[in-house]
Amino acid sequence: MFTDQTAVVATFVVYLVLMLLIGWYAWRQTHDLSDYILGGRRLGPGVAALSAGASDMSGWLLLGLPGYAYASGVQAGWLALGLLAGTWANWRVVAQRLRRYSQHAGDALTLPAFFEQRFHDHTRALRVISALFILLFFLFYTASGLVAGGKLFQTVFGLPYGWAVAAGALAIVGYTFFGGFLAVSWTDVVQGLLMAAALVIVPIVAITDIGGLHALQAHMARVNPDLLDIFGGHGSKALSTVAIISLLAWGLGYFGQPHILARFKAIRSPRDVGPARRIAVSWTALTLVGAMLVGLSGIGYVQPALTGADTEKVFMVLVGAMFHPVVAGILLAAILAAIMSTADSQLLVSSSALAEDFYKALLRPGAGATELVWIGRAAVLALAIAAYLLALDPNSKVLDLVAYAWAGFGAAFGPTLLLALYWRRMNAVGALAGIVAGGVTVVVWKQLGPLLAHFDVAVPAGLVDVLKLYEIVPGFIVSLAAIVVASLVTRAPSDAVALQHRQFENLC
Repeated sequence: MFTDQTAVVATFVVYLVLMLLIGWYAWRQTHDLSDYILGGRRLGPGVAALSAGASDMSGWLLLGLPGYAYASGVQAGWLALGLLAGTWANWRVVAQRLRRYSQHAGDALTLPAFFEQRFHDHTRALRVISALFILLFFLFYTASGLVAGGKLFQTVFGLPYGWAVAAGALAIVGYTFFGGFLAVSWTDVVQGLLMAAALVIVPIVAITDIGGLHALQAHMARVNPDLLDIFGGHGSKALSTVAIISLLAWGLGYFGQPHILARFKAIRSPRDVGPARRIAVSWTALTLVGAMLVGLSGIGYVQPALTGADTEKVFMVLVGAMFHPVVAGILLAAILAAIMSTADSQLLVSSSALAEDFYKALLRPGAGATELVWIGRAAVLALAIAAYLLALDPNSKVLDLVAYAWAGFGAAFGPTLLLALYWRRMNAVGALAGIVAGGVTVVVWKQLGPLLAHFDVAVPAGLVDVLKLYEIVPGFIVSLAAIVVASLVTRAPSDAVALQHRQFENLC
């Protein structure tokens, strides 16, 4: 695919060295656990916005979403619309309140710590169970990034898949291990800008080579007219209501993503949220449209057609066919940027859960700052190894792994966080019920269809489509219901919890 691999390799090496230098500089600025986990709460609006966006849009933005658009056409726009709406709503509804409340509630550094401080849960159950769900779903999420990295290094350098995954994992762990949150956030800015540039340049060049948008439209119509119908499906099958709801429902996931919520807590001041929101929404809109156009332009450009899991390589195929190796190396580094900018955040949040919510909370309450930072670094290594083992299946699809983890976080933490920020009657029992009910529903719903098929259980015709509903929808609904019911049938929050919430509302 690439005629001059030396130029591509050189570009990748320069890029990785730059990221490691940023990590080294951030290491010099990291003195305690607050610095390692939240960067001392001193991110400006631009850094917070680009870091949140880059850590959100992982390798699936340049692999999964273009592959989906390539295979399904403009119907992928439903997914993009749901994600854009979710980005805006998260910044609008959650960001400022979480920034204020996380500091007001005992300067909570992690999401589990915030829930514990918000509801004065002295049993530690809320904190520990929240951390367990973070570790569970982040294993799948981080594995998706390593799968994307494996596909990248395998395609570009011809490495065996296992070695390709290992190379990507080593690159990510390098600067996350030392620099912590500051390294992750500063590298995210570089990576976010590189991702946006690649998703503007590649589709423009591809569509121009094809002959313009009208020529692309004509080619898509010849391949399959349904590719041009936003309500179309595969072949002649229309996109069902359940499918549309499932695609739009990706937007619900934003309210519960710990690696994105960490940027809200780390922003310098609540007053910076407005400017950051405008930057973040603009960046997200630009990159989503670009990713869609990459996939659609691939329909008219890539011959022979890609099939199966190879559809997720459409960005790489376009870059290899259209650009000089040096330029191709820079553009392919955008995939590495997308992978690294999310996987590093996931590793950091997971290591924070282990260091702050398990080690300090349960084992060593008196642990010092230096000890906790090194426990966090050791956790980064351990979690990277676990995710690597999970990512070793070369048939894994990036978008499928992301979808599962995204639903898990969205259902387990989204309703719990929203009501914790806005509903004064909510208590610790309700929070725990919401987290467990949402997370378990996602796991059960994901496995329900295959289990019924395995045991040859007859499913009524009316329920077949319902079982195909994206698991975040039933998970979110069940979690909301569990929070409300459990909170109302148990004792009202204590006077101390009620006073803390009234003081927070006065701050808002």
